[in-house]
Amino acid sequence: MNESNAVSNPASVGGLVDLDKRPVAEVLAALDVKADAGLSNAEAEQRLAQYGPNALVEQQKGLLATLLGPFTGPIAYMIEAAALVSAFLGRWNDFAVIFGLLLFNAALEFWQERKASNALAALKNSLAPEATALRAGQWQTVPASTLVPGDIVKIRLGVIVPADLRLVSGDYAAIDQAALTGESLPASKKVGDEAYSGSVVKEGEMEGVVIATGSNTFFGRTAQLVAGAGSVSHAQTAMFQIANFLIVVAVVLALIMVGFDVWRDIVVQDDWKWEDALNILQFVLILLVASIPVAMPAVFSITMALGALALSKQKAIVSKLSAIEEMAGVDILCSDKTGTLTKNVLTLAEPILFASTDPQEVIRSGALASKIEDRDAIDTAVIGALQDQAVLSAYKQINYKPFDPVGKRTQAEVSTPDGKTILVSKGAPQVIAALANLDDPDAAKVKQAVEDLGAKGYRALGVARSEDDGKTWSLLGILPMFDPPRDDSKATIDEAARKGVRVKMVTGDDTAIARETARQLGLGTHIIPAAEAFPKDMDPNKVPPDIAEAIERADGFARVFPEHKYAIVKALQDRGHLVAMTGDGVNDAPALKQADCGTAVSGATDAARGAAALILTAPGLSVINSAVDEARRIFGRINSYTIYRVALTMDIMFLVVLSTLLLDFTPLTAIMIVMLAVLDDAPIMAIAYDNTEVAPQPIRWKMRRVLAVSSVLGLFSVVQSFGLLLIGFTILNSAPDQAFFQLFTQAELQSVMFLQIVLGGHFLLYNTRTARWFFLPPFPSLPLNAALWATNILAILMCAYGWLVPKLSWTTIGWVLAYTLVWVFLMDVIKRITYALADHKTEWQAKHRRAVNQQLGA
Repeated sequence: MNESNAVSNPASVGGLVDLDKRPVAEVLAALDVKADAGLSNAEAEQRLAQYGPNALVEQQKGLLATLLGPFTGPIAYMIEAAALVSAFLGRWNDFAVIFGLLLFNAALEFWQERKASNALAALKNSLAPEATALRAGQWQTVPASTLVPGDIVKIRLGVIVPADLRLVSGDYAAIDQAALTGESLPASKKVGDEAYSGSVVKEGEMEGVVIATGSNTFFGRTAQLVAGAGSVSHAQTAMFQIANFLIVVAVVLALIMVGFDVWRDIVVQDDWKWEDALNILQFVLILLVASIPVAMPAVFSITMALGALALSKQKAIVSKLSAIEEMAGVDILCSDKTGTLTKNVLTLAEPILFASTDPQEVIRSGALASKIEDRDAIDTAVIGALQDQAVLSAYKQINYKPFDPVGKRTQAEVSTPDGKTILVSKGAPQVIAALANLDDPDAAKVKQAVEDLGAKGYRALGVARSEDDGKTWSLLGILPMFDPPRDDSKATIDEAARKGVRVKMVTGDDTAIARETARQLGLGTHIIPAAEAFPKDMDPNKVPPDIAEAIERADGFARVFPEHKYAIVKALQDRGHLVAMTGDGVNDAPALKQADCGTAVSGATDAARGAAALILTAPGLSVINSAVDEARRIFGRINSYTIYRVALTMDIMFLVVLSTLLLDFTPLTAIMIVMLAVLDDAPIMAIAYDNTEVAPQPIRWKMRRVLAVSSVLGLFSVVQSFGLLLIGFTILNSAPDQAFFQLFTQAELQSVMFLQIVLGGHFLLYNTRTARWFFLPPFPSLPLNAALWATNILAILMCAYGWLVPKLSWTTIGWVLAYTLVWVFLMDVIKRITYALADHKTEWQAKHRRAVNQQLGA
């Protein structure tokens, strides 16, 4: 068995096999312990050395690895290389700008990594700190971490179960294990049943023998899954792919340039000097600075941070920024049922009458057989269904017997308003029917009613009354009980479907309950009982293809455990889906962390919140659709920035190379390139505020499409820039043109190229921010326009007054501005054609598809 699956079955612990299934006597014998004596202190110490502490062990990363982690990776290495070259050449202004961006990106990554450990920390806090154990024949309070298999422990009201137990004595206990198994009601436990570590005792007192501790418990398996879960952000993958693409282009161009310079200096001029080597190094620096999208991680982070701020106003807290971008591509949402799709409030439907003719009489008798102060969910539902609860004050409860898992009913002795004494009872319908000693036709009627209710996912509760001290009982009726869907759930699911997101329900409840809830919500009724469908020894990281296909087809899953939820998410991801997962309990934490966008719903445990990327503070799922819309807007902004940045980077790199090779002219100085990085990227962060259309369907990174579109736009940007450079050289070689355009020196031509790339780059963003014509809505936002034109004006003033660059006349500046404005319209035509070709939407492509389909008989 895979270690991560050896949880409630401690087969991997000291050769102890199937302790959760074998008879209690065999379990005690296998553990070599007596229920009335417990282990001796020496035995406990020996077993502690053998099995290890009853605690979750977290593998800690070294301090050095933690600190150096953010400084590794393609983008980090290139930034560091550029910084080192800048320092070597003594270009400290360049070094300061580059190193500052490196530290900013590293700080963001370090902060995200710290948050990743929150889930396991929260799980640790959920464990019991102490336990009451029978050692050497005496009950002692011991640290829960020292418990070992074979220890006899006592659990009672309010106690956290300290390890996985088999209950060996005691009458009854009600244990809330919803956070572990997803069950909506506390589980009734009797001798022989198992109690899971981390669950909470709500009623009763029992004794149990420890059968598994630490990472071998049900709870421990959840923690192991959390520690191993996690998917790589698609935004990170995209940044690496973009960086690698630009790095390859930069390296190829650098090799060409180095080869050309060496050949020219050694072969042609035969005049090699160390100064020439430094000049080549200087050029490589320029190319490195030009090729590295140093601000890309910052732009991504700021854009998503502002999206997180927008979501917080809609009662959704983002704890992992990359999840916002992931939500844009989510096509499957796995949602828990209880409290998310349903109200998590048991509600009574119309009673099914037998001996009684009044529905309220049946409910009233059931309420009299309840105890409101126990705050039991079923008792609360029955009492709450009374039209007039004040009527109960006329009755006096003389004696009350609570529910127990053997008798499966409650009973109360009650004094009525007219002085009579009656007995009332409620419980399992079959038990109440037997109590009433029904004849065969009535017994069959009860059985059929229970089956019909079960098929609809309803719980059934029988109610009986005796007026002769329990000698004879009358079955008054059956109370159908269910957890109704939230009022907004169906509308939310329908809206998600229109957005291309399929919702699958995941619950620990029985299949019939899940199927009926799914039917009411319009999810479909193909519900898989996970505990039966998944092999017990299945590795959740390697789901067999046939099971993965069944998971993909299913409308939902019932009777799930933590490894099932994790496996469902992992299998869907392996089949190419982006998966969002909602949950609220410890049992949801592994799947929440593994999902592309794990979402902790309102009222979730600390473990679920720590594992989730999105935390909802309002009940229900309605905010999910808002998150999808916001994510798709953010994705649109990041996508447009990416195309813009790649195209502009290619423009700068190829302009430098082509002008050096063909014209033996350096069009940009090092300080110009640094200023370009500041002027082009700093205001672009305002794209986070841009108005963006919402995609109707899930959208993902299609790197071939992104790089193809950006490469085409980059190519024509090179045509635009190199064309102006050729015009500039033509002007410099003609006296009349020099006077007309007010351009006289090559230094001024460098300023012209600097200004053109700043203006052309900003105008290029107008092209890339939408696939439509740039002059159609949605129009650029005020913050984006203000940021772009502020930097445009700054670049113009720099050239007009000679700040850091050679001075230009206003006439020359006017001609450059006019030239770039004309290219805005030309680039938009090119963009539209490129998108049509990339998306196979041109007329000739449509004709070709029709011809192929006709030949194939389609």
